Amino acid sequence: MLELGKAGSHGCPKGVLPVLRDDEVVATLRASTWKEAATVSVGGVTWEFTRRKRELTGRRAGDPEDAVRLRARQVSVWKGTWAIDLEGTAVEVRPASWWKGTHRFLVHGRPAAESGSTPGWMPRATITLDGTLPLEQQLFLLWWEHVMRRRSAAAAA
Repeated sequence: MLELGKAGSHGCPKGVLPVLRDDEVVATLRASTWKEAATVSVGGVTWEFTRRKRELTGRRAGDPEDAVRLRARQVSVWKGTWAIDLEGTAVEVRPASWWKGTHRFLVHGRPAAESGSTPGWMPRATITLDGTLPLEQQLFLLWWEHVMRRRSAAAAA
């Protein structure tokens, strides 16, 4: 299970969220305050996740602007479904629970991951995976879930 830690915890600088697996830091995420964007560092490689027009995209920091490796676009607002392309792997996203605000990620019709949240007053995004996706792609799904939670919180405010 991947989860976003508290900003500045686990030896990360202030404003940086640690990404944890079994309470071990596997990556760091610096989310933008005003934009749907983040910089993710994993294994010495920096990824840039951002919103471009109506899509959420991800690319390596050194790649050209149009070299998108990871892409998420909303298929249906009414049904709450999304289509995510992870470097050629098609992922379908459906709501797992409207009440809890969780999502189920399907690869070839089979569940590959499910989102959740940490307990407490300030719940943070978690994602439980079956292990078939590389870490960079798992981080994109976790960031996508983080963005969806921020959108939901902004709409409720």
